[in-house]
Amino acid sequence: DEADSIFGKRSEVKDAHDRYANLEVSYLLQRMESYDGVTILATNLRANLDEAFMRRLQFAVDFPFPEWQDRLRIWQTLFPPSIPHDPDIDFELFAKRFKLAGGNIRNIIVSAAYLAAAGDEQVGMSHLMHGARRELQKMGRLVNKDDFKT
Repeated sequence: DEADSIFGKRSEVKDAHDRYANLEVSYLLQRMESYDGVTILATNLRANLDEAFMRRLQFAVDFPFPEWQDRLRIWQTLFPPSIPHDPDIDFELFAKRFKLAGGNIRNIIVSAAYLAAAGDEQVGMSHLMHGARRELQKMGRLVNKDDFKT
């Protein structure tokens, strides 16, 4: 995970840190040439990968951002049925309203579960909305109060 942090584009050398970082990438590229095994790397910043590194990859698989139908399945799959919850939770509303990746959806569910447990309550729409607001803020996205109305 975070392959872009290891195989990032080499930069113009301005100081010793830049020189060391470029040497490190060059070393890793050489090691890749001699490695016969399978390596699986992940990044969500493909444009930041060094071109020489990309040339050495035999396959690159793109996982597109999930559409709302995919997000609905993610919400339904990640929400554990064992958690005490309001049966009227509208996962479709969350899937359509919030364009999030699976990891963000998981964070919202975990946050909502902790919030509900702290109040000795079952997870409901308000807990999930609170978790969604926190996750969007954490991601640096603008938060519109109208997005959190049910």
